[in-house]
Amino acid sequence: MLQTVDPFLVAGFLFFMSLVAGTLSEKFKVPALILFLAIGMLAGVDGPGGLNFSDAEAANQVGTFALAFILFSGGFQTRWADIKPIVTQGVVLSTLGVLLTSVFAAIPIAMLPQFNYKDAFLLGAIISSTDAAAVFSILRTQKVGLQGALKPLLEFESGSNDPMAVFLTLTALTWLKTPDVPVAELAVKFVVQMVAGGACYMIQRLKVSNEALYPVWGICIVLSTFGLTETVYGNGYLAVYICGIVMGGGDFLYKYSLQRFHEGFAWLMQIIMFLVLGLLVNPRELINFSVINVGLLISFALMFFARPLAVFIGSFFSRFNFREKIFISWTGLRGAVPIILATYPLTEGHPQAKYMFNLIFFVVLTSVMLQGKTLADAAKLLKLDAVVREAKTYPLAFDITPGSGTEETREVDITPDAAVVGHTVSELRFPEGVAILLVNRGTKFLIPKGGTVLQADDTLLLFGERAKLSEVEENLTKQREEE
Repeated sequence: MLQTVDPFLVAGFLFFMSLVAGTLSEKFKVPALILFLAIGMLAGVDGPGGLNFSDAEAANQVGTFALAFILFSGGFQTRWADIKPIVTQGVVLSTLGVLLTSVFAAIPIAMLPQFNYKDAFLLGAIISSTDAAAVFSILRTQKVGLQGALKPLLEFESGSNDPMAVFLTLTALTWLKTPDVPVAELAVKFVVQMVAGGACYMIQRLKVSNEALYPVWGICIVLSTFGLTETVYGNGYLAVYICGIVMGGGDFLYKYSLQRFHEGFAWLMQIIMFLVLGLLVNPRELINFSVINVGLLISFALMFFARPLAVFIGSFFSRFNFREKIFISWTGLRGAVPIILATYPLTEGHPQAKYMFNLIFFVVLTSVMLQGKTLADAAKLLKLDAVVREAKTYPLAFDITPGSGTEETREVDITPDAAVVGHTVSELRFPEGVAILLVNRGTKFLIPKGGTVLQADDTLLLFGERAKLSEVEENLTKQREEE
């Protein structure tokens, strides 16, 4: 029983088990969040761990804290150049799409004898958003490659639709407590939340000269942006996500180090969040005829009715074809956010709060196990999969310095039919300001010299201005002319 063991040892053991679970998730293609939740449940009161945790408000606070860092990290790793072509469509799906999903999901729920139409809308609102943590984690764990603008759209949508789900959930709870609340008041509150949430990222302008303090600076940015936005009745989730995108698109000292820190910190937040949410659930309450039957009904209504209908309506004027819309519909994974939102009725003392929480938990498990496990297969079946390029780990770290402007690194693969195969580095005649930092050949890394001969399947790590790099990349990938 973990209750009788030193708490530091318990925390260390749970984190270690989560690290093992993360490794196994990549090996067996099982979504990591499922394993994190399972560890939390096993450590709970109904499992061998025996930890008694039932504080919904504490779980809500932990989940909110963790999700802020997860969203910031997701935004930080999102390139503006990738999402710019789809930003309009992404905003439509993350606002109108979430609203339509909640309404369409509420329709079959309202037909059940257990719920009235207000409770049905509350449940629909809670499960209305796709989960950033789930989508980011599963796409990367399964190494799913997608054609065109699908991947940036899905990541942008999942990272930006949580604010709408939070607003709808709180609106539904307000509606339940105060049935005659004016619609105009709710509309004004929505506009204030979204505008304030989108505008509050100026704190990232602060500069720190000591590299060791940059992680502290990064944590300060997330907490201050989220807290300040919430203080002025804005939406903190939206604010930190946009702040992450803005910082990720900018150039500043130690940016690479800060990205790596937030990537690792986001994983830590995911582990903590899912462990706590797993502790909050009692497995015995899930193994219940009503929870399983109603949960399956809601899950299938969400996956095959509410989400697809919302996607097809929301993307009616988009350039995505039928197969792409089907895949977008299938990628509506539910994860931590619905479980966190399900703690709101618990803290508000809703009479059916515990039953709703168990239902939401079951829906999330069903969604991740069925949709998450089949993402790669769905992409192949719809012929939307693409070759995933394995990220190479170079024996050097590159960081942007102030005043470097538009300089960056870029990898270029030398194909067997490229015209430069067999030529030396000195024969390439790069424009001024462009250099080859390293040549990756098989499992080795070579420091290039003038006499280094380029071979087929080499990968060059280039450094220079973006415009010049594009010109150099075009020349390096030109095919040799037929003799």
